[in-house]
Amino acid sequence: MTRSIVVVGGALLSGGRLLATRRSAPPELAGRWELPGGKVEPGETPERALVRELREELGVTAEPVERVPGEWPLKPGYVLRVWTVRLLAGTPEPLEDHDELRWLTPDEIWDVDWLDQDVAAVKAVLAVPAAWRRF
Repeated sequence: MTRSIVVVGGALLSGGRLLATRRSAPPELAGRWELPGGKVEPGETPERALVRELREELGVTAEPVERVPGEWPLKPGYVLRVWTVRLLAGTPEPLEDHDELRWLTPDEIWDVDWLDQDVAAVKAVLAVPAAWRRF
């Protein structure tokens, strides 16, 4: 049995809003929205990978708080896992592979064109109402 490559996503919550990031690359994903994050490198825990990816992509220091229940298939051989994340330092900026950020309230979540694979993950984040009140 082959193991899937884990991709981590961060549900960065602040003031009752979720941070969405718009892809600028690769071309087939450009203009679509996603939860920030990326691939877990060999020897990294998913939580450490998420901290690293948020620093690289957004220029922030963040702390994974709780794993969102579920796991979502991406392209063959890849799987997405999501954590709620607390912002510790910095102001998010689109630094790597993104060209826009938006803080969305639960009522605005579906105002952006999410990547297909992120839709189920975002629905799972919405299903954890306690997390929204904590941040």
